[in-house]
Amino acid sequence: MGKYAIIHRESCIGCGNCEVVAPELFELDEEMIAFMKLDHNQGSIPIPKGNIDFLEEAVEECPTESIKVSDQPFNK
Repeated sequence: MGKYAIIHRESCIGCGNCEVVAPELFELDEEMIAFMKLDHNQGSIPIPKGNIDFLEEAVEECPTESIKVSDQPFNK
């Protein structure tokens, strides 16, 4: 079973913690708001198994709880 993630961009404050702990997964855009790199923040591509620990750390480090994780794709 895969894990899927998105950034709730309306609550993101652009602190960059997610990008620091999981640069393969997260990036800040030109407006300094984070997004999930794998699928342009659609939540449709499962997180690679080797990045799950980094995802979990990013969730813990997000001060606004803007990283949403699900066992199902978000686009369903």
